[in-house]
Amino acid sequence: MRYIIFDLDNTLYPKEIGLFTLVDQRINEYIKTRLDIDHDLVENLRLNYMDEYGTTLGGLIVHHEVDPDEYLNFVHDIDLEEILSDDLELRGLLERIAIDKVIFTNGSSNHATRVLKTLGIKDCFPRIFDIKFMDYVAKPAPRSYQKVLDALGVDGTECLLIEDLARNLLPAKRLGMTTVLIGEEKSSGIDFTIEDIFGIDRVLDKMGLSD
Repeated sequence: MRYIIFDLDNTLYPKEIGLFTLVDQRINEYIKTRLDIDHDLVENLRLNYMDEYGTTLGGLIVHHEVDPDEYLNFVHDIDLEEILSDDLELRGLLERIAIDKVIFTNGSSNHATRVLKTLGIKDCFPRIFDIKFMDYVAKPAPRSYQKVLDALGVDGTECLLIEDLARNLLPAKRLGMTTVLIGEEKSSGIDFTIEDIFGIDRVLDKMGLSD
């Protein structure tokens, strides 16, 4: 195993913290203001674009020609220090894992960097593959996974991907990656399911990859 590829939001920190709920609220606010549509229609539009394009941004680019940088700066404008803080237990977990680690996120590199710094683990991830790197074609589009593998110079069989969404793991599985799902979502075709990020210790032990 050459790389462990980590999703960011709701993966490195618990979904229950509510950070991404705040991001969703910012997305709704952006849609309402930018498109000048009724509040009652905003949530459905956001979810429909999520389902079709992997992110709301994908639909907004295709159908409304929004500026992706403007959008990302707006929706990620959240005071992270009110929600996250240094996580020494998480840092200890990551430091125990000798395999190289990278981030693969549908968010922006700036957002990922801010989250990692607030958690006190930025130096654990030398590379971040974000939505801009993917040319705004988000997970679960298969070409985005292949682009990450090409950048790393590895085959899918040499990587393990950790995600909180099963649909984002299935393309990785087809490319030969070992797949780990975080949370209670049920899905067939996934190699391992763990309750939270700290369950990765057990996964690596089962795979014979623990120190």
